[in-house]
Amino acid sequence: MMLEFINRFEKLVYILLIALLVIVLVFALGEMFWYLWTCLTNYPVLLLENHELIGVLGVFLLVLIAVELLDTMKAYITENVIHVEIVVLLAIIAIARKVILLDPASTDGLELIGIGVIIVGLASAYFLIRKAGFTIGSGIEKPPEAKLPQNG
Repeated sequence: MMLEFINRFEKLVYILLIALLVIVLVFALGEMFWYLWTCLTNYPVLLLENHELIGVLGVFLLVLIAVELLDTMKAYITENVIHVEIVVLLAIIAIARKVILLDPASTDGLELIGIGVIIVGLASAYFLIRKAGFTIGSGIEKPPEAKLPQNG
C-alpha cells in the first residue's frame, strides 16, 4: 500500500516537472526568437556579430538541453526506465554549450583541464554505452536474421 502511494507520488512529481519544463521551454523559445530578431535587426541588418552568434548558439543549445531533458522524463513516465544514453548525450550537449560559450582569455588553465577531463570521460562513457548495445528506442529487437546482410 505504501509503496503504491510512493510510486503514484513519484509519477505526479514527474508530471509536474514535465509541465514546468514545457513552460520553461516555451519561454526559452520565445527568448531565442526575440534575441535572434533583435540581433538581426540591429546594424548591420541581417548580419550577426561574433558575440551575437555565440549568444544565439548558447540559447539554442540551452533549448536543445531542455528538449532532451523532457525526452528523458517522458521516457521515465512511459517506460519507468531512465535511458543512460540520453542522460550521457544530455551531459555532452551541456559541456559542448560550455565550451562554445567559453572565453579562453578569461579562463584559467585548471578549468580548461577540468573541462577536457569531463569531455574525455563523457565520450568514453558514450562509447562504452554504444558498444554494450544500450540504444535509444522502443526496445523491440529485430530478429537475428533481419540483421544479416542479404546476398544476391
